[in-house]
Amino acid sequence: MGKVAVGATVVCTAAVCAVAVLVVRRRMQSSGKWGRVLAILKAFEEDCATPISKLRQVADAMTVEMHAGLASDGGSKLKMLISYVDNLPSGDEKGLFYALDLGGTNFRVMRVLLGGKQERVVKQEFEEVSIPPHLMTGGSDELFNFIAEALAKFVATECEDFHLPEGRQRELGFTFSFPVKQTSLSSGSLIKWTKGFSIEEAVGQDVVGALNKAMERVGLDMRIAALVNDTVGTLAGGRYYNQDVVAAVILGTGTNAAYVERATAIPKWHGPLPNSGEMVINMEWGNFRSSHLPLTEFDHSLDFESLNPGEQILEKIISGMYLGEILRRVLLKMAEDAAFFGDTVPSKLRIPFIIRTPHMSAMHNDTSPDLKIVGSKIKDILEVPTTSLKMRKVVLSLCNIIATRGARLSAAGIYGILKKLGRDTTKDEEMQKSVIAMDGGLFEHYTQFSDCMESSLKELLGDEASGSIEVTHSNDGSGIGAALLAASHSLYLEDS
Repeated sequence: MGKVAVGATVVCTAAVCAVAVLVVRRRMQSSGKWGRVLAILKAFEEDCATPISKLRQVADAMTVEMHAGLASDGGSKLKMLISYVDNLPSGDEKGLFYALDLGGTNFRVMRVLLGGKQERVVKQEFEEVSIPPHLMTGGSDELFNFIAEALAKFVATECEDFHLPEGRQRELGFTFSFPVKQTSLSSGSLIKWTKGFSIEEAVGQDVVGALNKAMERVGLDMRIAALVNDTVGTLAGGRYYNQDVVAAVILGTGTNAAYVERATAIPKWHGPLPNSGEMVINMEWGNFRSSHLPLTEFDHSLDFESLNPGEQILEKIISGMYLGEILRRVLLKMAEDAAFFGDTVPSKLRIPFIIRTPHMSAMHNDTSPDLKIVGSKIKDILEVPTTSLKMRKVVLSLCNIIATRGARLSAAGIYGILKKLGRDTTKDEEMQKSVIAMDGGLFEHYTQFSDCMESSLKELLGDEASGSIEVTHSNDGSGIGAALLAASHSLYLEDS
């Protein structure tokens, strides 16, 4: 019996030792995997770093590219497109005007009743319409037919408050937020699609002509008075309320900037100098790129796999369409290389763009002790039922790294525009007020992003100069601005 007991004890001890070894090994493996997660996080943070010295280099590169783009077409990654808007709204405009704002996955139709300087915008109504994904990569006629039909339905709901005098044709400002080679205020050919659109047959086509034909097909009688980029529209809307507005920046699905330039500072302008002496320039700054931009392996792979590789590099690291996708790509690497979500990679994590920037904003805004919102978003989007607090903290850190880089680079771009205009410093102790009109869902709804952008701009300007620079939200500036520009270029100006 003694020998049996001893033998049993030895077997049990061996079994316990084996289990202990297994537990230690698993802990070591787990520890090793977690170490790899933290290594990926640290490397990503270092690659995304935006110290003030780097931001100044980016701003200087932006200013250089602006000069080159104004000198000649094709001379810069910045197209610096002439908008043909040389007189921004005065506030005297009166009457009923429509606007169509096409700039991303949704478009808006709007009508405004203008009452001159005393009443300004008397009344406005708008409707937002989602574009079915298949129309973003289908045929040109299909897309413009869909838009014209939605516009016709909206016009049909016009009430008596929006009175159109007898014999007048309705007039529309068309905000088209893609690169266009404008040939006049109301005509322009599409240079290329951005923001996920890819309709080859439309490239080189006059977009006003395409919309006119679609309106004819649906029986809608309306004159397109002005073709406007969304950023130019935001600038017009901002200036309507504040004469100190000098530039506009859109931070939404995509990103762009426009500003008021001296006509004599545009060497490629060969027409007669406008009476105002000014011309609004549509920068198309989303296409900016520079060796100073902090790009990561995730940015390079995203660009390579995109519809427009090598193009819109700034847009792909600061705009709403891409921030959530960058987060997904980093999480996928962590899942594949370091078993971040366990032994299997969540299948949903392999779906491009499944994490949208509003998801990322909600997680970034989570201040609960257990990061409950982060956990619920991961559960809902990626179908990962449970996550530890330390996993949620990593996700929160990634959100912060990605948003901070985007916000600080946005600030550097604005600083570059102010430098080009000579408004980055105070001269002779004179406070020259400069207002930047901002619009777009990213700026409006992602609080950490917009706060970081504004604080970074102040850091670049310094205390003294930042006192004369104001960043203001021009809510729906692109829509209102298009309607205002239609009004200021109306066929019935004398009547009103």
